[in-house]
Parts: sequence; C-alpha cells; structure tokens
Amino acid sequence: MTLRIDHVSGAAAILTGVIVFAISGELPVGSMSFPGAGMMPKLLCVLMILFGIVLVARAGASKPFAGVNWSDAPHALIVFAITVLAVTFYTTLGFIISMALMLTALVAFERRPLHYAALYGICISVASYALFTMVLKSPLERGLLGF
Repeated sequence: MTLRIDHVSGAAAILTGVIVFAISGELPVGSMSFPGAGMMPKLLCVLMILFGIVLVARAGASKPFAGVNWSDAPHALIVFAITVLAVTFYTTLGFIISMALMLTALVAFERRPLHYAALYGICISVASYALFTMVLKSPLERGLLGF
C-alpha cells in the first residue's frame, strides 16, 4: 500500500480531533436550548474526526506522500511561529494588541507595505473585539493595558 497525502492529512485530523475532544472533556455540553461551553469544541472535534475518516477512506485519489514538495515549509514554519507568539502573549497583551501584532506581522510577511499591514491589523482586531464584546456579549482578554 502506498502512503498518500490524504492518509497523512486524515490521520492528523483524526488525532487532533481526539486530543481536543479529550482535553475539552470537563467542559459542560449543556442542551440544545442552552448550550454549554463544551458544545462547540466537541461538535467541531466530532466533525474533524468524521472528515478525517472520509479523507483516509478516499485517499486512493490523492498523490503519493513521497512526492510532496516541501519547498514551502520555511514559509509555513514562520507563519506557525508568528501564531505561536500571538497565542503565548495573548493573556499578557490582550486581544486587541496581540491580534493586531499577529495580523500585521502576517500581512507584512507576505510582502505588503508595513503601513497597510498595520492599518489592516488594527482595524480587524478592533472590529473583532467590538463584535465579540458589544454585539455577542462575549468577553475577550483585556491584558495589562486594559484593552
């Protein structure tokens, strides 16, 4: 049997779904009329597992894993590192600052002018913060500076 791209992708989706489902085990599911904090993570995990199974089952149609071109791996690692930094400093800096910095870095990394990247990062993070805190009444991390 030839190992194919969808075998690896499907297995990764299944493994991630199982791990996150196990981690979110203590969160209350609630009911359909009053969902708890664990309903969405568990629902998404079940969907990830199901779609991972579909990927593995239909993997014969994908390219062999040995033929994967890894030339874009450095780019992916830098994007991953920027995201890890944003998540690491999220509670310290707060939502607006950490997301603005992350979006600015990601857009600037794609060779866009820094002033456009900063404007984009600031506008999207402030708009997202307003949406979640004012419209959806869902508190987000404020950080040391209070926003």
